[in-house]
Amino acid sequence: MSPILTRPVREQLEHDRVIRLLQARYKRKTEVIINPGSEQNQSVTIENLVQFPDVLIFAEGGKTLIGTVEVETGESVNILEARAQWARFARLKVPLHLYLPPTSVDAARRLCAEFDILVSEIWTFQTAYDGQVRFSMVFRSPDAPVVKLNSAPAKAVAQPKPVAAPAAKPPVRQGSVGQTVKAKLVVKAKPVAKAKVASKAKPVAKAKPVVKAKPVVKAKVVVKTKAKPAPKAKPAKAAKPVAKKAKPAPKKSTAKKRR
Repeated sequence: MSPILTRPVREQLEHDRVIRLLQARYKRKTEVIINPGSEQNQSVTIENLVQFPDVLIFAEGGKTLIGTVEVETGESVNILEARAQWARFARLKVPLHLYLPPTSVDAARRLCAEFDILVSEIWTFQTAYDGQVRFSMVFRSPDAPVVKLNSAPAKAVAQPKPVAAPAAKPPVRQGSVGQTVKAKLVVKAKPVAKAKVASKAKPVAKAKPVVKAKPVVKAKVVVKTKAKPAPKAKPAKAAKPVAKKAKPAPKKSTAKKRR
């Protein structure tokens, strides 16, 4: 862990877990020593300063340092960390690999460009939903030295060239007088005439495109005619008053007749 930085507990656990995964990853073909957390298993001396990189990669035999690895978290990608560790590890003349969260890549590249830190490779690590950590390389410098993980290839053994077999001599038969008579050469059969290449079938004529049916003319909208309102009936004239009945004529008195 960096002496100038105190990570949160959760980030420190993730930091140490990635270091152990990288140890198993690089250990397949080289010798690896790690310094997780506060452990100090192996150091390097840079300008009379003792430093403890997160991962140190050695060639077979454990004597020659061929690479260093620094694992950073979101809190440790800053100017102090870059100048105190990245810049010093880059002076070892061996490849320096940075492992960062995906969100810190741009900040790390900006710091490396600002302070002229030669980083060989930048990788990202991310924990998947199944708990496994995924590594992806996002940058490789063409000027930085390369970690030679593979051992020197074995020299190829020169294989002898195949010797051509001597040509068989024609059979020899003896004549009746004891003289050797050369056998007649077998006449080579004439090569069979090559069959004529069948003429290519004419390409099938493309079917004419089907004419699209004309769209059906929409029926005209029937205009609703408003029924004319019936003419209002004229009010009936008031009936003329019926003539009053004539009064009955007074009955003539019969008194005069009696006289």
